[in-house]
Amino acid sequence: MKFLLTNRFKFPESSILVLTEDERDPWRRPTNQNIRMAMQWLVQDCRPGDSLVFHYSGHGSQQRNYTGDEVDGFDETLCPSDFRTQGMIVDDEINATIVRPLPHGVKLHAVIDSCHSGTMLDLPFLCRMDRSGRYIWEDHRPRSGVWKGTSGGEVISFSGCDDNQTSADTPALSQVTSTGAMTYSFIQAIERGHAATYGSMLNAMRSTIRNTGNDLEGGLVTSLLTMLLNGGNLSTRLRQEPQLTANERFDVYAKPFSL
Repeated sequence: MKFLLTNRFKFPESSILVLTEDERDPWRRPTNQNIRMAMQWLVQDCRPGDSLVFHYSGHGSQQRNYTGDEVDGFDETLCPSDFRTQGMIVDDEINATIVRPLPHGVKLHAVIDSCHSGTMLDLPFLCRMDRSGRYIWEDHRPRSGVWKGTSGGEVISFSGCDDNQTSADTPALSQVTSTGAMTYSFIQAIERGHAATYGSMLNAMRSTIRNTGNDLEGGLVTSLLTMLLNGGNLSTRLRQEPQLTANERFDVYAKPFSL
């Protein structure tokens, strides 16, 4: 993803912060505290004309929501490397940190490659698209009236799967080690020229994952993780369909895709 941002979209390398388990520097590892600090860093001092990108590739889970703010009754969560001792990061906090503060003229794209990631940013609207490409915008605004949008900015999120699905890995990208299938499909859609609009982007990503189906792995492991965290039953649904959510509804086949 860093290569894509710096080479294709000309993001300055100095503007990119990467947290990875391969890092020896304790401040560059994906711990709970470091991820929270990185999200705050991302939006700090943003101003009109800024284009921000938040990419997460790792474990995701769910936990029961008791406030009635979730359509399906569950909050979505990121699982940092130390989540067993420091806890998970809940979608409400993600929304409050990198969505709600965005001022007019600032654009944020999120690419969330994890299980149960459909509404990971808690954005108000989800683009429900079928396999033929037809879509409607589902209203996910909380019944409580709590505002989940921005302070005038624009946020669009691509996620690896629906909230009730798992995301898998594939060796197709590097041919050496596995990477998130959704990250792979996101990059492929851009590199192959299928990212003219958000609608064509989403369709291309879904097509890539369907065609790479035989190489997918890892969904069972993350399903077991969710089962252990929630004390629930193991879902046998290992399919995944990338999703699109946004702070405002728009025509996905008319709006040009741009980072």
